Amino acid sequence: MSDEYPIKAVHTCFRILTEIHNREGAGVSELARSLDLSKAGVHKHLQTLSQLGYLSRDGDEYCIALGFLGLGLTARSRFRVYQVSTSLLRDLAETSGYVASLSSHQNGNGICVAQTCANDSLTYPTREGDRVSLHATAAGKAMLAYRPVEEIERYLTDGLDPITPKTITNSDEFRRELQSARDRRVVFDREESREGWQSVASPITDLDQVAIAAVSVSGPVDKLTGKRLEEDITGLVVSTAKSIENRLL
Repeated sequence: MSDEYPIKAVHTCFRILTEIHNREGAGVSELARSLDLSKAGVHKHLQTLSQLGYLSRDGDEYCIALGFLGLGLTARSRFRVYQVSTSLLRDLAETSGYVASLSSHQNGNGICVAQTCANDSLTYPTREGDRVSLHATAAGKAMLAYRPVEEIERYLTDGLDPITPKTITNSDEFRRELQSARDRRVVFDREESREGWQSVASPITDLDQVAIAAVSVSGPVDKLTGKRLEEDITGLVVSTAKSIENRLL
């Protein structure tokens, strides 16, 4: 896969950074083994990134450092959907009582751009900046459902990896799920990405009806269920997504 990238060293660098991020810290041997790279090569990347302030070291483990903070905040502040949605997302969290999230679709990936919750007792496993699965999360499915058909089929050729026992992994079943999402403009994640959590999402589309983002609400499966999920929260999510679209006009 690295042959697809003009500068292989940059690709390797970001593979290392992504692995450190996903593991919330990792050492040289661990990274070399998981990424199938030489220890010497990994060590050089880690040293360079540390000297530039993008990694910090704690014993034998390297972690993402604050050098990335300014870059991420700048990228988010320039994202038009984020600019117009902050107050609406906060209102959604307060009204629903659960975790409200804004996810974006960029370069074939889903990313959690912003997240807020009025209930301090809830700790949702997904954090701002995390990748969002396009086939397991409600937000991901909402966005993928409103992408071009060829993009959907390209995604399916890579397979639908199971994240939990309830993840949809059959292509035909998943196509039906996306069709339902298009018909209703809403889609659910019923413990497909996180066991013990359910979500509902609605897409945010441009003038061509192509998804650029999605709004979702997530909560524990024992609390966010039944009419509360299927009707009350769903209505709030769809309404919020539509309000964001109107602000983008």
